[in-house]
Amino acid sequence: MRLPRRPRLLLPVAIALVAIVALFFLFSGIYTDYLWFDTVDPGVDYTSVFSGVVLTEIVLFLVGAVVMVGIAGGNMLLAFRMRPMFGPAMFGGGSGADRYRMALDPHRKLIFIVGMGLLALFAGSSFAGEWKTWLQFINGVPFGTKDPLFGMDVSFFMFDYPFIRMILNFLFTAVIISIILAGITHYLYGGFRLQSPGVHASRAARAHLSVLLGVFVLLKAVAYWIDRFGLVFSDRGFVHGASYTDVNAVLPAKTILAIIALICAALFFAGVIRPGGMLPGVSFGLLVLSAILIGGVYPALVEQFQVKPNQQLKESAYIQRNIDATRASYNVDKTEILPYTAEADPTKVQTGGDASVSGVRLLDPALVSATYEQTQRIRGFYGFSAQLDVDRYPDATGKQVDHVVGVRELLGAPEGQNNWINNALIYTHGYGIVAAPGNEVTEGGLPDYDAKDMPVVGPLANTTKLKEPRVYFGESPASNEYVIAGGNPNNPQELDYPETGGTEQKNTTYTGKSGVPVGSFFNRLVYAAKYGEKNILLSGDVNDNSKILYVRNPRDRVEKVAPFLTLDGNPYPSIVDGRITWIIDGYTTSNEYPYAQSESLGDMTRDRNTDRRVVAQQPQDKVNYIRNSVKATVDAYDGTVTLYAWDDKDPVLKTWSKAFPGIIQPAAKMSADLQAHVRYPEDLFKVQRYILSRYHITTPAAFYSGQDFWNVPSDPSQGDTNTKQPPYYVTTTMPDQNPAPTFSLTTTFVPKSGPNLAAFMAVDSVAGPDYGKLRILRMPSNTPIPGPGQAQNAFQSRFAGELNLLGVGASSVRYGNLLTLPYAGGLVYIEPVYIQVAAGGGQEPYPILQRVLVSFGSKIGVGRTLDEALKQVFGGEQQQTTPNNEQAKPNQNTTALKSAIDTAQSAYNDAQKALQASPPNWDEYGKAQKRLEEALKVLEGLGALPSTATTPTPSPTTSPSASPTVSPSATATPSPTATPTPTGGT
Repeated sequence: MRLPRRPRLLLPVAIALVAIVALFFLFSGIYTDYLWFDTVDPGVDYTSVFSGVVLTEIVLFLVGAVVMVGIAGGNMLLAFRMRPMFGPAMFGGGSGADRYRMALDPHRKLIFIVGMGLLALFAGSSFAGEWKTWLQFINGVPFGTKDPLFGMDVSFFMFDYPFIRMILNFLFTAVIISIILAGITHYLYGGFRLQSPGVHASRAARAHLSVLLGVFVLLKAVAYWIDRFGLVFSDRGFVHGASYTDVNAVLPAKTILAIIALICAALFFAGVIRPGGMLPGVSFGLLVLSAILIGGVYPALVEQFQVKPNQQLKESAYIQRNIDATRASYNVDKTEILPYTAEADPTKVQTGGDASVSGVRLLDPALVSATYEQTQRIRGFYGFSAQLDVDRYPDATGKQVDHVVGVRELLGAPEGQNNWINNALIYTHGYGIVAAPGNEVTEGGLPDYDAKDMPVVGPLANTTKLKEPRVYFGESPASNEYVIAGGNPNNPQELDYPETGGTEQKNTTYTGKSGVPVGSFFNRLVYAAKYGEKNILLSGDVNDNSKILYVRNPRDRVEKVAPFLTLDGNPYPSIVDGRITWIIDGYTTSNEYPYAQSESLGDMTRDRNTDRRVVAQQPQDKVNYIRNSVKATVDAYDGTVTLYAWDDKDPVLKTWSKAFPGIIQPAAKMSADLQAHVRYPEDLFKVQRYILSRYHITTPAAFYSGQDFWNVPSDPSQGDTNTKQPPYYVTTTMPDQNPAPTFSLTTTFVPKSGPNLAAFMAVDSVAGPDYGKLRILRMPSNTPIPGPGQAQNAFQSRFAGELNLLGVGASSVRYGNLLTLPYAGGLVYIEPVYIQVAAGGGQEPYPILQRVLVSFGSKIGVGRTLDEALKQVFGGEQQQTTPNNEQAKPNQNTTALKSAIDTAQSAYNDAQKALQASPPNWDEYGKAQKRLEEALKVLEGLGALPSTATTPTPSPTTSPSASPTVSPSATATPSPTATPTPTGGT
């Protein structure tokens, strides 16, 4: 049925319109990406990354598409041209192929064009996806280190070998597709028939297919030869790398197979001039048989009968190669391992002059985020990261102090106000940084903020001269959405911060240099298409001064401008040169380092604080080489990204610097303020501790036996045996260091089977000559030193009653990070204990610090402060626990008892009033707690309370009028497993 004239005219018009719209949206995506790169930092040409990657992908796409279509399509056309002159009749009669040919033949040109188009698309896309392999191949620089098997520079295996394998895989695919398509074409057009008996083929078809099979076998010969070099990545042996069997059986077998494959290829080519299928059949059989016997059976026999009965001896040299390569590739070959006696008797140690523990960080960044949230978010549309960060800033005396730091980020428009204007134009940014010294709290157990509120106030804000507190670029989910800022500076409409009373607000206008201008109609049009939002095009609030800000997560920004880097999972904020700056560690990684052990990056870095199953996946999970080559910064206000070459000796970084010149600045350009906030990256340290749990052993025999392997202990504070304890940033002193404490990243090891402490590891985290120096204190093997789990059990067993008393009512006990530190010739465990209280008034539960636990050997102490707990362990003023009641007169006891009860009653009531205030008055709460504790100590001395009872935390849900009078039952020692509810909350 023929369509009317008008519909026939409308159809191509409709198709053309659809194509134009599709192309416009495609153009919008590419063009807006270019605009983004162009405005990330006007001082750095990041567009070279965009253009370099895009052009490389385009060229590779075209090469892959043309070569694939040329090989496969060319062979298909050749098969068609070789079809028999008389068609299928030459073999006598028709066949099932005739029906298919008759159906397809009228449309063969269209089918060919569409088929080749799809093939070009898939082949080109696959080839374009290998742009990193290509750029590393053409820009690779030598390592200056040779592999122990072939004596070739490591760069061959890192940069050349992957490219050669890529080309071989592509050619194999092209030849296999050509064989299939040529075979189908020959079959459809009568080149051969599947008839009984056997296959009948024309001379042309047989010659064509013989050549293709010969080319395939020739490629197989090349592959066998190249596979020899791939043995350095073998996992056949006890460890990764070429094993005894690989070197003595597989390597010669690969060489022999390459020669046999060459002979077989020649036999296939000979089939072109010699009729019959004997030569191809012989060559195919020889190839398969030799692959099975020489390539499979022979190495298996060597492994089974030579290696396994004597594996330790046979594999010794190859285990040593693996140990050396792995320690070098993970940069742990210069680790210092020091024997450490870890004196466990506190009466035998000298603590004089050792102040490395008195200032240790007590605030747990993983716990106090909720405290920051409830006390410093100011409004419900602000929030803090669930995991705060640790940085260091000077105190009033100039001494560097560990700080727990969080950024007050915007979570989105208030509930019920979720519309485009609010989301895109008004609620555009967070405001301020909140920081507190990690080693002190207020009397109420809260962080003692030295940077807080809106506007930001406090000693830290003054000393760092914070000039720009606004946060347009951050880690909150809202940063995944775009905002349009700038607008009209004469009439600011972006919410800066709510003013006192909540009835007014301070507005601002963005003036940063980053962001894409959207004043022109065309730019507004392409962004309206990109985000499918017509208001970008129509809104009168978008003017010539407006800029659209997107890709606002710091990690995403760095990943976009440096796609060749693997990024640390924990960017952290610092005040650098008066601005809030995100610092992100960038790694160059590879899985191509010869003889090195390959491991999963996700498995190596997973612990309580970083679970790779729920965060963005790394681009390459399997690695056997890693360097912290780049320190990247992102300005929290305008999003400017700067990349610094932190390890400019890394050959992989040199390779990428050749590929993208000018985008990575030398580390010498880092300001002194920025260098003061650089720290050793967590993910790299986790990888290195994973490797050093085995590769601290450097002799093959000991490595093979594995009896001295270590494990990272489970996190004892969480009671989860499947979650590794994370490393901790603390300021500590290693025995071989200068007496001055150093900001370090620390971890512990326990034996492969056993709870005792095996080793303590720390790395210097301060920029300087010792930065990155790994030190391990190895515990004596003949003296059991309690491990973190044992220390946690000791704490809970010793103070279960007191801690249970703290967790009465609506409160609950939460343990903070259990820190292990070298101290006074031994090891000290320090753990903060928090009480999670619900303050009411719509606020959620959050923890406050109430106790500090200290353990040294068999001595354990508890106090409201670290100094109190240390005195209990190492001496000093001791609390009298046995009252001299015999010398007290009855009337004096009665009077003292009544006075203490009255004091406890008053202190308890004051604490409840402080809790119920809106907002809670934590200073008054702390003072009341202190008075209550003193009163209970008096009661304890008079025998009215057991010696294990101490100050409980008043429950916010307990009536303030409840009497603190001590009941007779309160004099019993609390059960370690029960949670007693004392009368009146005492």
